[in-house]
Amino acid sequence: RTIARLEHPHIVGIHDVGRTGEGLPYYSMPYLARGHLGQRLADGDPERARTIVRALLSALAYAHARGVIHRDVKAENVLFDEAERPLLADFGIALRRDQGARVTTAGFAVGSTAYMAPEQARGEEVDARVDLYSLGVLTWEMLTGQLPFNAGDALSMAVMHAQDPVPRLPPALRHWQSFIDRALAKAPARRFADAAEMLAALDRVPAGAVRRRVPPADRARGLAAGLRRVPGTAWIAVGLLTAAAIGWSARDEGAPEFFRAQGGQPTGSGLPVPGARPNQAITARPDDALLRAAPASPAERLITAAETQLGAGRWTEPAGDNALESLLAAWQADPAHQRLGATVDTLLDSLGRDAAKRLDAGDGARAKAALAHANRLAAATGRADGPAMGALRARLIKGVGGRVDEAGARFDRSAALAAVDQAREAGLDEASLKALRARARSVPQAGDRVRLGGSEMVLTRSGGAMIAAAARPVTRDEYARFATATGRGESLCRERASLLRIVARRTWQSPGFEQGAAEPVVCVSWQDARAYVDWARRGRSGGVRLPTAAEAAALPRAGGSRAVAVWTNDCSGGCASRMVAGSSWRGAGGTRPLEAARGYDDVGLRLVRDP
Repeated sequence: RTIARLEHPHIVGIHDVGRTGEGLPYYSMPYLARGHLGQRLADGDPERARTIVRALLSALAYAHARGVIHRDVKAENVLFDEAERPLLADFGIALRRDQGARVTTAGFAVGSTAYMAPEQARGEEVDARVDLYSLGVLTWEMLTGQLPFNAGDALSMAVMHAQDPVPRLPPALRHWQSFIDRALAKAPARRFADAAEMLAALDRVPAGAVRRRVPPADRARGLAAGLRRVPGTAWIAVGLLTAAAIGWSARDEGAPEFFRAQGGQPTGSGLPVPGARPNQAITARPDDALLRAAPASPAERLITAAETQLGAGRWTEPAGDNALESLLAAWQADPAHQRLGATVDTLLDSLGRDAAKRLDAGDGARAKAALAHANRLAAATGRADGPAMGALRARLIKGVGGRVDEAGARFDRSAALAAVDQAREAGLDEASLKALRARARSVPQAGDRVRLGGSEMVLTRSGGAMIAAAARPVTRDEYARFATATGRGESLCRERASLLRIVARRTWQSPGFEQGAAEPVVCVSWQDARAYVDWARRGRSGGVRLPTAAEAAALPRAGGSRAVAVWTNDCSGGCASRMVAGSSWRGAGGTRPLEAARGYDDVGLRLVRDP
């Protein structure tokens, strides 16, 4: 009844289920005449092994998603149809999620010990990872032609699985080792979490290994070893295991016979029904409990609806047809359903992405609604402190933090604080808000001094833009280093309405008055200023430039006994003259054009840069 629910291209299907006249249960399945994988293990083709493992992972992912754990994945349970497709068979000891952790008496181990996970051999709680372990054993067997652990009896083999280290593959197959190590990890938590993760790891195993050539004699011995891997029966019971706990043993009492259903129609299975006589009529009673549909979790329909609603983007709306309502109802119906947790996490992830997107767009109200729905779902399903909500909060913090950093790059503290305020209105937790608020408050603003490109700058707002200006004009000492490094000559310094230049030539080194090394350099032309900027750009100052006239007018006044105006990039008269801006010790203010090739004893240069 369990496997009759499974329809997958790599799972052997079930035609029908019934009882004989004596009440013995039976089921019929396709006759697969191409044998099982245990008869092909001597081939040793890694790429064929990869193909088979991929198919079996697809089958297991399908079964696990529907709450079915196989618990007996092994070579003899992989059959081949006429198209050479591998099909997983014999779910005889499969475990249903709604049957509890074990269907056998506590302390018993069920499964074939050659492939059995350590926790399964100990009779402990099991989950889908036991199937992945068994598939790992089967992968090793397909690659090498033998089992990774071999012993003379079932108990010793189970002990080897539980205690012995994972063996090493031969050099030609060493690129498979990390995949095998993860698949055969002793602790379930260290294995692949699910079939999808195992498939992703399989895709990362490099292709192109040399196919192993097995001599005929070794091939026969390998096949014989595979057929007698466990003496007697392939089952183990740790403790007292009664025949009733495992059902009847497989029989091999002659060739298969056909059996006919009541009314003379053959069942089509071609296989004997245990305990029945050849050509015995089989009674199929519609009211028989065995013939009724396998019991499904009441949450199944709701989860399936939620999956459809998630795919269509109906996360919380419209009322009566959205994933949030479906999942809340499913949790009330069956909180232990295997697919429920993953589907809840998917919705939480979607709501988190939506909240982050809304916050980034400045839509605090919609972001608040999405976060409120996520908090409601997480609280109702016991996931408030789970990884999905942790990832949701991390995504919101990253998004808001990005907006704070963008505002910080513009030195816009107001915008940074506004981003945090929107996150608070959306309902982000207080601890996260506190850290984000501290980052926003640390954003510099106009008037603050910062270090950029190795220099102290003061932030200044000119119009709607923020610029960083040097805290003071370029000093005589700084200009002297430039002149020495570049061999820059001295420009003629002309004083307006002054005859002093006739008596003594004025230059930046001799401006006509005493200056210290830290005072602003004067008597430099606009051309000197441009050359200094080019030199400074090659150093630590980075992308510095001369200010525009409007920016220069907005610069904070620098201290000192002799204030200077500064050269700007603005020009007039076909750019034969350049604009000077700011007040100087001569009292001039505003902007005025001056000859670009000459220096002036009240004009210096001051650098700015865009933050």
